Amino acid sequence: MNKRIRKVTIVGGGTAGWMAAAGLSKSLGETLDISLIESDEIGTVGVGEATIPTLLTLHKLLDIDEREFMAAVQGTFKLGISFENWRAQGEDYIHSFGYTGKDCWAAGFQHFWLKGLKQGLSAAYGDYCSEHLAARRNRFAVLPNSGLNYAYHMDATLYARFLRKFAERYGVRRIEGKITSVQTQPESGFIESVTLASGQVVEGDLFIDCSGFRGLLIEQTLHTGYEDWSHWLPCDSAVAVQTSSVSEPIPYTRSIARDAGWQWRIPLQHRVGNGLVYCSRYLSDEDAKSRLLDNIEGERLIEPRVIKFRTGRRLKQWNKNCIALGLAGGFIEPLESTSIHLIQRGIIRLMQLFPVAGINSADIDEFNAQSDHELENIRDFIVLHYHVTERQDTPFWRHCRSMDIPASLAHRIKLFRDTGRVFKVPNELFGENSWVQVMLGQGIMPKSYHPIVDMMPDEELKNFLGTLRDAPRRLTDQLPDHQTFISNYCKAMDA
Repeated sequence: MNKRIRKVTIVGGGTAGWMAAAGLSKSLGETLDISLIESDEIGTVGVGEATIPTLLTLHKLLDIDEREFMAAVQGTFKLGISFENWRAQGEDYIHSFGYTGKDCWAAGFQHFWLKGLKQGLSAAYGDYCSEHLAARRNRFAVLPNSGLNYAYHMDATLYARFLRKFAERYGVRRIEGKITSVQTQPESGFIESVTLASGQVVEGDLFIDCSGFRGLLIEQTLHTGYEDWSHWLPCDSAVAVQTSSVSEPIPYTRSIARDAGWQWRIPLQHRVGNGLVYCSRYLSDEDAKSRLLDNIEGERLIEPRVIKFRTGRRLKQWNKNCIALGLAGGFIEPLESTSIHLIQRGIIRLMQLFPVAGINSADIDEFNAQSDHELENIRDFIVLHYHVTERQDTPFWRHCRSMDIPASLAHRIKLFRDTGRVFKVPNELFGENSWVQVMLGQGIMPKSYHPIVDMMPDEELKNFLGTLRDAPRRLTDQLPDHQTFISNYCKAMDA
C-alpha cells in the first residue's frame, strides 16, 4: 500500500476511459505512465449525448478550445431540459440552467414570486430566467462573463475520439486488446496486472475501471458489491435509435413522459439522438421499440438497440487500488444528464486525492464518502420527477406516485410544500433554483412564503418583479437564433 504510484492503467475506453486519460495526462502526466486498454470487439453504450454546465469547467482545466471541440463532436448548445407530460398529460415545464430572479439573504426569489402570484403581479416563473426564456425563444450565444449558463449536446462516440487524440498528445499509450484474466496480489488482494487475449501482460500500480456495466475489475475481480435503487428508480431498460434531422436544432433536451417511462430527443448538428427509458414490468422490449419508432421524426439511421441496466451504485467507488468511473461505478438514469458529470467529478476527486506516495485508507474513505454523498443527492433529485406527479393514468405512474421515497427527499418536499423553502446541501450538484423549478413544474405549490417578503411595500414588489422580468427579455432580444450561432461559431464540416 505504501508503493509510490507511477503506473496508471485504465481498463476500457469510451467516454469514461478517455475522459480519465485526458484529465490525468494533462494534470499529472509528467509524473505518471498512463496506459488505456480497450478492445475494438467491445462496443460502448454511447447514447449519453446531453451534458450539464459543469463540463465547461473540465474543458477549461484541460485548455480545450470550445469551437474545435463542438465542431468535432457535431455539437449543439443546451440551456436546459423540457419536461413534457410529467406532471400531467399535456402539461410541460423547462428545468433551465442559470438563476431565476434575485434572492435576498433570508429568502429565495420564489418567496417574492409567490406573494406576487397571490396579488396578480407575477409572470410565469421561467420568465425571470434568461436561460429559460432563451430556450423557449430558440436563441443562443456564448456571452462574455458567463452571461448565459449552458451545456452541450454532443455525439459521445466522437467525443471519445476527440479525447483520445488529446490524451495521446500528452503521452497516454493505447493498448488494443481484450482482457482474459486479472491477477491480484495474494496477501493484499490488490490488482497486480491484467492479461490480454494476445498473451500480453499489462501491470499497474493504480487501476481505473471504465469497463461499463460489467465492472470487470471493481466487481468481477474485487467483488465490491452493489446497492440496488430500483425500488426508487424502477426503469431498468432503454431502447435507443438515431434519426436524421428534419428541422433546425433547439437549444434544449426534450424529455417526454410516456406510459411506462420517458422518451428523450437530443438534437445534434447532423442527426437526432432518440431513446425510450422504460420499466420492463410494464412494457416489453418489443413494445418499447414500437412505441419509440412511432414517436420519432426523420429517417432512421441505425437499428434500435435495447440496453438493460439496474439503477444503483457500487458499495465502494474506490476499492483497494481500483477506482470505478462511469457505468462501472453505478447507474442513475440519464433524466437530468448527470452521467458525464459523475465521470468528471470522479476524475477531479481522484486528482485532488491522488495517492502519489502510496494508497492509504484515509484517501479511499474520503473519496468514497464524497462519492456517496453526491450520488445520493442526485438520486433524490431524479426520484422527485417520478414521485411528485398528478398522473394516475397507467400502472407505472400509479406505482411511482405511491412508492416509498428516501427520507432525505421526503423532507425536502415537505419543507417546500409547507414553507416554500429550499436549502442546498453542501457540495451538492443541483442548486436551489433547480429544486424550485422542478418542484413547481411537477405541481407543488407552497402553502406560504417567507414573512420578510411582507416588509416590501406592494408597489415596490410590483416594480421589483417587473424589473427582474424585463432583464431576461432585453438580453434574449439581442441573441441570434440557435442555428445561426452554430453556423457562425462551430459548424461541423459534414453537418
